[in-house]
Amino acid sequence: MSQFYSTVAIGTAKEELACKYLEMRGLQLIARNVRYRSSEIDLVMQSEDSLIFIEVRYRRNTWFGTPAESVNWNKQQRLRVAANQYLQQHPTHLACRFDVIAITGNDNIEWLQNAF
Repeated sequence: MSQFYSTVAIGTAKEELACKYLEMRGLQLIARNVRYRSSEIDLVMQSEDSLIFIEVRYRRNTWFGTPAESVNWNKQQRLRVAANQYLQQHPTHLACRFDVIAITGNDNIEWLQNAF
């Protein structure tokens, strides 16, 4: 096996890491990689009282900014549109929020709740 992995394989592995991290903190996975024309929602999870749309970002290093900083205004808007489409298909009474899981280097995880 090559020591270099494709960006898709790395992304999939980091999303799985984020999912397990959040499940260990009491969240329940509802959906993964929900795709729409405008964007993709990496993880949809539920806490006791909230439906949470989660963006997972990974950066090997922070030379060009942190993973959380890469969730700029344009990305936030695309995620809002995708979440709206999701909610049209899956109505809920739960409060909704957007979280970011920022992963750097050797799987250092930062969980930003209500990120935007």
